[in-house]
Amino acid sequence: MTTSTDFIVNRANLPEGTFVTTQLNELGPGQILLRVDKFALTANNITYGAAGDTIGYWKFFPAKDGWGRIPVWGYAEIVASKNEAIPAGERVYGYLPMSTHVIVDAARVTPSTFIDGAGHRAALPPVYNQYLRVGADQAYFSGREDEIALYRPLFSTSFLIDDFLAENDFFGARNVVLTSASSKTALGLAQLLHDHRKGQVKVIGLTSPGNLHFVERTGYYDRIVLYADVKELDARTPTLMVDFAGDTKLRAAIHTHFADQLKYSCIVGATHWESLARGAGSVAGANAERTPLPGAKPIFFFAPDRIVKRSADWGNAALTKRIGEALFAFAASAKPWMRVVEGRGHSAVEKVYGDFINGKTNPAEGHILSL
Repeated sequence: MTTSTDFIVNRANLPEGTFVTTQLNELGPGQILLRVDKFALTANNITYGAAGDTIGYWKFFPAKDGWGRIPVWGYAEIVASKNEAIPAGERVYGYLPMSTHVIVDAARVTPSTFIDGAGHRAALPPVYNQYLRVGADQAYFSGREDEIALYRPLFSTSFLIDDFLAENDFFGARNVVLTSASSKTALGLAQLLHDHRKGQVKVIGLTSPGNLHFVERTGYYDRIVLYADVKELDARTPTLMVDFAGDTKLRAAIHTHFADQLKYSCIVGATHWESLARGAGSVAGANAERTPLPGAKPIFFFAPDRIVKRSADWGNAALTKRIGEALFAFAASAKPWMRVVEGRGHSAVEKVYGDFINGKTNPAEGHILSL
């Protein structure tokens, strides 16, 4: 019997986290045992915790009552298998818990992928249930695992938002305003807009004084404005907002400033996770503010829905290839300003998690962790 070490958090009080040991069951028919090798921890994962009840993130890797395991993206080794189509020894990429081990009910196995067919995950978005077999992954490059784990889930969202906005001709906007401009998903979108949509829209980043210099270094934004200076933006120009911050006061300020010239309000995440955890920035709140805001109605962008659409349009392999090619162009452009920081063990996980919870992380660092 395998013992797993799990990092769990108090669902009612996200800053409270602890480690527990779990005795895993013996493998049943079709099941495989994964040993988690490495995973990325970003502000996006804190959003998973803050929206855990609203969107269902707590359901992927159940924990004891009142506690949850925040999902992360990373790499794992298959150390035992009772599935004839998947041998032990393979390496996979996918959605994992912050744990040393996890059992997956491998189903719908293909040469390149399989899903976790466990009953408690059946109703959850397919993109989160799929595992990629590294040997056949079209977006895998040996020696670049850290960058893939760090950027791939975030940049995939960036890619899908860029594609969605372009398909809709930016809803008639000429300026695209990104909140939390230093966040990795915002940076990915800014890079795509900067490199591929020049002449169509200008990219404006909103950030805090502490992150201003970093955001300037990236070179992705046509203009960078501090949160306190939103009113300096030209309210006469048709504008589109992509909100990564999830700060309802900031969102209201932007809506009020632009009013009818705010042509689309796209809600993506919550780097300001406290607002989301309180419910003010929830999915329901994103789609229906308690007090209607001027301008376009805020709409929550759910990346898995866009993946389903583009997989149907282009085919899953073609979508994966397009995202992979764009990802590595972004990763190459990020080298001058991003440093990958590796950490191992309980103290490393606790520290990085605490830093994200308390807003103390350096945006120029990307954290790859393991237990």
